[in-house]
Amino acid sequence: MFPIRDTIRSRSFPIINWVIIIANVFVFFIQSNLSQSGLDRFLDMFALIPAQVDINQPLSFYPFFTHMWLHGSLVHIISNMWMLVIFGDNVEDRLGSLRYLFFYVMGGIAAGILQYIFTVNPNLPAVGASGAIAAVMGAYFLFFPRSRVVTFVPIFLFGWFINVPSFIFLGIWFGTQLFSGVIELTTVAGAEMGGVAWWAHIGGFVFGLVIASLFAVGKKPRRQYRDEYYPW
Repeated sequence: MFPIRDTIRSRSFPIINWVIIIANVFVFFIQSNLSQSGLDRFLDMFALIPAQVDINQPLSFYPFFTHMWLHGSLVHIISNMWMLVIFGDNVEDRLGSLRYLFFYVMGGIAAGILQYIFTVNPNLPAVGASGAIAAVMGAYFLFFPRSRVVTFVPIFLFGWFINVPSFIFLGIWFGTQLFSGVIELTTVAGAEMGGVAWWAHIGGFVFGLVIASLFAVGKKPRRQYRDEYYPW
């Protein structure tokens, strides 16, 4: 399933969401123009490499922040930014721009911590905004369970556009991440796969689902759209 858009329009321009997207694209542009040796040094410095994190050295913690601005390929960054375009504007609209920025960064850090805890290869660099975006998706799951996600479903040479309830779309997405993460931990074949930070996705989504409502505390009540829901 490939998501096209959601059915809830934002009531304000998502300025922080677009700033985040532009920042990610800018960093990827820098990566793309490095030589291979330069790129290796860049990743060694800014990617989250669990083996290089020393709990007794707080200065080694900064990759928990920097890794979420790096990406491994053009497909990687396009897919991540597309998900952020779909789900980020509404979450920013609900939380407010500054709260959304703080929530996004904290979600990415939480995702990185869980990936660090459950990593199967401590020498493998973890990069990407997907953990932070998973937190946004968890918040969307909480705030907009009755929304719809317009989804393209390819079947052989054809395909259909269908409206999938957001709680089903995001529930299926989270289920696949959890299944893949467990497989990675419990099987030899899973441990040999590597390359995808399943536990960052899991950690980010759970963070968003559990913590997002706290970021909305004190916000003035606003008229709800038909597909909105206040859980507090």
